[in-house]
Amino acid sequence: MAISTVINAAGRSVPLEINNKPAIPFKGVGKHKPYGNKYGPPVPSSTDFPEDGNKVVSSLEEALLRCGLMDGMTISTHHHLRDGDLISNKIFEIASVLGVKDLVWFPSASFPCNEPLIKYLEKGTINRIEGSMNGPLGRFVSEGRMKGTAVLRSHGGRVQAIQDGEVKIDIAVLVAPSADRFGNARGTGGPSACGVLGYAKADSLYADKVIVVTDNLVELPCFPMEIEGNYVDYVVVTDKIGIPEKIVSGTTQITKSPDRLLIAELTAAFLEKSGILKDGVTMQAGAGGTSLAIAVFLNEILKKKGWKSKFGFGGSTRYMVEMLEQGQMGYILDAQAFDLEAVISVGKNPNHVPYPVFNAYNFHSKGNLTSMMDIMILGATEVDLNFNGNVVTHSDGYLLHGIGGWQNCLHARNVILPLPLFRDRIPVIVDEVTTLCGPGEMIDVIITERGIAINPLRQDLIDGVRHSGLPLKSIQELKAEAERICGKPAKARFEEDIVAAIKWVDGTVIDVIRKIKV
Repeated sequence: MAISTVINAAGRSVPLEINNKPAIPFKGVGKHKPYGNKYGPPVPSSTDFPEDGNKVVSSLEEALLRCGLMDGMTISTHHHLRDGDLISNKIFEIASVLGVKDLVWFPSASFPCNEPLIKYLEKGTINRIEGSMNGPLGRFVSEGRMKGTAVLRSHGGRVQAIQDGEVKIDIAVLVAPSADRFGNARGTGGPSACGVLGYAKADSLYADKVIVVTDNLVELPCFPMEIEGNYVDYVVVTDKIGIPEKIVSGTTQITKSPDRLLIAELTAAFLEKSGILKDGVTMQAGAGGTSLAIAVFLNEILKKKGWKSKFGFGGSTRYMVEMLEQGQMGYILDAQAFDLEAVISVGKNPNHVPYPVFNAYNFHSKGNLTSMMDIMILGATEVDLNFNGNVVTHSDGYLLHGIGGWQNCLHARNVILPLPLFRDRIPVIVDEVTTLCGPGEMIDVIITERGIAINPLRQDLIDGVRHSGLPLKSIQELKAEAERICGKPAKARFEEDIVAAIKWVDGTVIDVIRKIKV
C-alpha cells in the first residue's frame, strides 16, 4: 500500500505515516510546538522489590524474562561503551534463542561492533532500528533489507521522543561501569570505565522496565550516581561489559594533515578576528583530528589574551581537560568522555561535571544549553549552496553515519563548520544536499583550506571580518573551485521505497532516505 507524502517546509517529500504511526512534516525552525503532558511510565510499588534493596539476578536472560520480554517490544540501550560494547548484541541473541520477534532496537547510537545484529534483522528478531547508525548497519538499511523503516534522531531528538511519548521504551538495558545491588550506577570506576552515562538518563526515567548491567558491583551506595536505583528493576553482574581499548581511544590524535591543520588555523583566526572568541566564552568542539587542533589553537589564544572560557560542553577530550587544569576553562559539562584522560578527569575533578543530554539538548524543555553556547564546531558530509547540512549520507546516498548531537548544536549562537573542500576527490559543497539534516539558516560559517564562506544571513560576521585579511569567498566560489579540481560528482540514484526517516529536534520529519538503486 502506497504511503501518502507531502512537501514539508524544507521542500522535501516526506511521509504522513512511519511504521504505521502518524508522522508530522517539518514546519520550519521553531514552528512546531508541543502540547499535552510528558509521557509517564507505570507507577511501581516498593512492595514488589526486596526490602534489603538487593535487585541482583543471575543473568541478563533472567532479567529480560522478569521484565516480560515479548514480541514487538522496544528495547533501548546507550552507546557510552562505543565500539567496545559487549552487551547490546547479547540482548538480541537471547531474544532470538527465546523465539521473540519484531523487536524495535532504540539505541542512542550504534557502532561497527553491532554488525552481528544484521543476522537478527534478517531473521526477524529485530523489526527495525530507531537510532543513529553507521557502517554495516547503515548499508544494510540503505539497500532496503530491513523489515521496518529506520528512524534517525539527534541525541536531543531521542530525548524529546522519549519524554513526549513518541517512543515508549518497554525495557531499557543500561550498561554501567560501576553499580550497586540497588541499581545506583555511574560511568567511572571498574575495568570498563567510560566516564559518564549522560545518554542513559532519559531511558532510566521513562522506560517501563530498567535493567542495569555491570562488571563492577560496588558497595551501596554507588556514589555519585548518574542512574538512580529507585528507577531500576533489576541488576545483572557479568564478567565483562566492554573492551576497554575500544571504549576509549587511549589518546585522541590531532590531525597531521597539512590541509586539516590549515583549516584549524583559519578557524581559530576567524573566531579571534570576528570577536566571537572572548573572555567568558562558552564552546563545544568534537573529537575529530581537526576539531582537536582547533581546541589547541584556541587554548593558545586564550592564554595569550589572559582570557578564560566559562565552560565547555563535551564530548570531552584530553585537550579540554588540559584547558580545565591550566585555568583556561572554568567547567566541563560532560555528556560523554572520548579518551582516557577525560575519563580520569571526570572521576577526580569536581569542575568536570557529568551533564546528561536530557538537560543539555532536549528541545521540548524550559530552555536549552545549546542556545547559550557562543562557539559550536561541527562537521558535515555535505553542505549545499543554501548552507543546508547533511551528516548521515555521502553523495553516494548510503546511510553511513549517525546524527549524534549535530542538529541540537545548530541552535548555538555561532555555528562553524570546518570542512575539507573535498574528500577522496569528491566535493563537499554541492548544489543540494543528498539528505537534509539541518536547515541552512542555522549554519553560519564554512571554513575550508581554500577559503571561508559566511552565510549571507550573518551580515554582522561579514562586517566583522571584512578587513581581517582572511581568505573570504562566497560558497558559490568554493563550490566552483572544488569542481575545477575534482569535477562534478554524479548524483546518487534512488528507488521510491523509503528506508529511513530523519526527524528534526522537535519530532517532525525533515527528510527521508530512499532505497539505493543498484
